[in-house]
Formats: sequence, C-alpha cells, structure tokens
Amino acid sequence: MPPSRPHEEDPLASDIPPQRLDASTEPSLLGLHRFNEADTGAAEEALLACCGSHRWALRLTAHRPYPDIESLLAAASEASYDLRPADLAEALADESWMPQPLLGMRAPGSQAAHTALRAAHAAYEAQFGHVFVVCLEGIDPEEMLDTVLSSIRTRLANEPDEERLVASDELRRIALIRLAHLVTRHSAGAGAR
Repeated sequence: MPPSRPHEEDPLASDIPPQRLDASTEPSLLGLHRFNEADTGAAEEALLACCGSHRWALRLTAHRPYPDIESLLAAASEASYDLRPADLAEALADESWMPQPLLGMRAPGSQAAHTALRAAHAAYEAQFGHVFVVCLEGIDPEEMLDTVLSSIRTRLANEPDEERLVASDELRRIALIRLAHLVTRHSAGAGAR
C-alpha cells in the first residue's frame, strides 16, 4: 500500500459544535469527548496523524467511546502490538511523509556529527527499507544528536525481523505520545472557546 497523504493539521478542531459538549464534562476530558463524538472520518484522520496504519486507526475508531484517556491509550497500545507486517510497513512509510528533517538534525552539534547522522540515516534506510524511528520523549535537546546517532548505529546490527520488532515498539511509543497530545490539546482548546 502506498504511503498516506500528508495529514491535515487538526481534523478534530471544529468537528463538534460547542453545544454538543456536555457542560458537566470534566475539563481534562473535553478532548477525549471531542474524539469520542467526532464523525468517523474525522476521528480516523486524527488517529492517522498519530500512527499511519489505517487498520490501527479503524480499530480505535470502531471501539469508541472511551471512558477515559488511559483506556484510549491502552487500546492504542494493544492495537499497536497487533499490527501485521503490512500494517507496520504502512505506518513506517507514512513516517517518511512527516514534514520534519531527519531525526536529530535540529539538535546542536558539529557539522561532522550532522554529516555522520545523515550517513547513518541513509545506511539505515538502505538496509531496512524505511525511515528510522525512535521515541525521543524525555531526551534533552543537547543529547538528541548523540542519542539518535547511537541508536541508529546500534540498530544497524539488528537482523531484519529483530529490527521490525524494535521499530514497531518505537512507533507504538511515538503514537501513544501523539495520541495523548491530541486529546489533551483539544481539552485545552475546548475550554477556551
């Protein structure tokens, strides 16, 4: 399956009219409420911005409503573990559409380090056939370049099946962070309207 098209900025931004939001809804759950009440297409589009697997997005959309954010994240994690090789390939191909430079390229470092990083990214893509993914949550900006370069070099030694498992877990972690951000961002935005 070809990579997905680039994602819209915010498919849930205005999907639910304010009058459909329950005034008794806890402010921290407004984003989850918006997601639960969004039409199927908007919910799938929002989920595809978190993980590019259509099967993953369809599964999470089909199981709405979620009672709390933890339940949504648990379901997303479970759906990630159930990705078939074709689903993982689709999600990894979608990562190449993300409008960002190579991982680690914005981090401070010498020109030689950035050149080494570009070469490592190219070697990884040549060996495994997809972009390198790693969750950088909690990594200081000053450490990102070294962390990414070290991770790529370490993972280049993996066999393809082993690397598929590592990439799948990194993608799962990234998707969970994006999903949590999606529903919490809408919580903050919904209360401001």
